[in-house]
Amino acid sequence: MINTLGKYIFHFIVIILIQVLILNNLNLSGYINPFLYVIVLLTLPVEMPGWLLLLAGMITGLIIDAFLNTIGVHASAGVFLAYLRPYFLRYLAPREGYEPGSLPTPSHFGFVWFFKYVLLAVFAHHLFLFIIEVFTFEGILRTIWKTIVSTIFTVGFIMIAQLFSGSKKKAF
Repeated sequence: MINTLGKYIFHFIVIILIQVLILNNLNLSGYINPFLYVIVLLTLPVEMPGWLLLLAGMITGLIIDAFLNTIGVHASAGVFLAYLRPYFLRYLAPREGYEPGSLPTPSHFGFVWFFKYVLLAVFAHHLFLFIIEVFTFEGILRTIWKTIVSTIFTVGFIMIAQLFSGSKKKAF
C-alpha cells in the first residue's frame, strides 16, 4: 500500500510538472488547451472512495489554478470530473464487473474501453471548464468548438502517455 502510494505521488508530481512547465506554455491558436493533468484523476483505482476522489480532484485543480492564476476554475472542473467518474465507470462497466484492485487503464480493460472512458470524461471536464471560464452562454458555439478541439488534443496526449507508461499494470 505504501509502495503504491509513493508511485501515485511520484506520478502526480511528474504529470503536474509536465502540465505546468510544458503544456501550459504551448500557444496553439488560443483554442487548443491540452490538460494532461486529468489523467491523474482518471487512472485512480476503480474502488477509490468518493470522498477521496473528490478531494483528489480539488487538490489537483487547486494546484493547476495556482500556476495558471485561474482562481478555482480548474478546482471546480476537477471536482466535477471526480463526481462524474463513478457514473462513467458504471456506464462502461464490463459485464462481469470490476475486479478488486483494477485500474481504469488500457492494460486492464483494453484500448477501446479506455478510449471511450477518456473521451467521455475529458469532454465533460472540458465543457464544464470552458463554460465556467467564460461564465456566460454568449458565444456558446465558440466554447463548444474550443471544448471539442481541446478534448481531441487532451485525449491524444493521454493516449500517448499511456503508451509510455511502461509496465502492464501501472496506473499512469
